[in-house]
Amino acid sequence: MRELLNSPEFVDQAPRSVYYALLDAGVYLCSPSTMYRILHAHGEVHERRRQATHPARKKPELLATKPNQVWSWDITKLHGPAKWTYYYLYVIIDIYSRYVVGWMAADREHRELAEKLLADTIGKHGIDPETLTIHADNGSSMASKPVAFLLADLGVTKSHSRPHVSNDNPYSEAQFKTLKYRPDFPSMFGSLQDARAFCQRFFQWYNEKHYHSGVAWLHPIDVHYGRAAQVLDERARVLTEAHARHPERFVNKHPQPVPLPTKAWINKPDDEKHQPDPTHSTNP
Repeated sequence: MRELLNSPEFVDQAPRSVYYALLDAGVYLCSPSTMYRILHAHGEVHERRRQATHPARKKPELLATKPNQVWSWDITKLHGPAKWTYYYLYVIIDIYSRYVVGWMAADREHRELAEKLLADTIGKHGIDPETLTIHADNGSSMASKPVAFLLADLGVTKSHSRPHVSNDNPYSEAQFKTLKYRPDFPSMFGSLQDARAFCQRFFQWYNEKHYHSGVAWLHPIDVHYGRAAQVLDERARVLTEAHARHPERFVNKHPQPVPLPTKAWINKPDDEKHQPDPTHSTNP
C-alpha cells in the first residue's frame, strides 16, 4: 500500500483523494484512515506542497441548492518574469458544484475585461434571467458601474462582500489556495502565454480530475452536470461488495459513500446553523 501511495500517480495526492480515485476505478484496498496509519508509520504524513475601514455593511447570506444559482468570482495576481510585474487571473466558480464556469488570464485588471468575461460566461451557460446571483468582493473591477449595468441588463442579481471581510468570499479564496498550492505552480511565469497555458491545464484538472472535499469527494464537473448520483451509486456498489468479502474490516457497520451536501451557503444564517444538513459530511 505504501508503494502505491508513493507512486508517481498518487504521491502528490492526499490519502482520501487516493481512496476515491481507487474506488472510482472499482478497487477497494483499505480505508483512508489505514492509508494515514501506513504513512504515519514511516514518517510520511506531512504537507508535500509549497506553503505559499468602511461603515459596517449587511452580511451577505446566499444559498445554492443546485448549480447555476450562485456564482462567486474574484481576481488574483500571478507573478511575471520581472520584479513588480504581474498577470491577473479572473475566475468564476459555482458555489454548489465547485465547478469553474469561466476564467481569463490578462495583463491587467480592468472593468471592461471583467464585463466581457461575465457576459461570455453567462451566455455560454445559458443562464435565464432572474435565476442567478453573482457574488464578488469590492475591488474596482467587481464594483464598477459597467459590471453592475451588465448584470442588471442580464437579470442577474449582484452581491458584494463586506469591506475587509475575506470570509464573505470563501469559495473563490479556497479555489485560489488550491491553485497556488499545486506542486507544479511556478514562483513566476515567463510570459502571459505561459500563465494561460498553465491555467488551462489547471482548470481542466480542477473541474474534471480533482476530488473535491466540499462535494463528497466528487469531481466538480460531475456535480455541475448532474452525474453525482451515478458516481455515488457505483461507489456504494464497490463498498457493498468489499463489505461482503470482509465484513470484519468494517467494525460492525455497513460502509456508505460520503453523501453530497444539499446546500451551499455564503454565510449561513444563525437559525440555519442549528439545523445541520443531514447529508453534510464533517470531513475536511
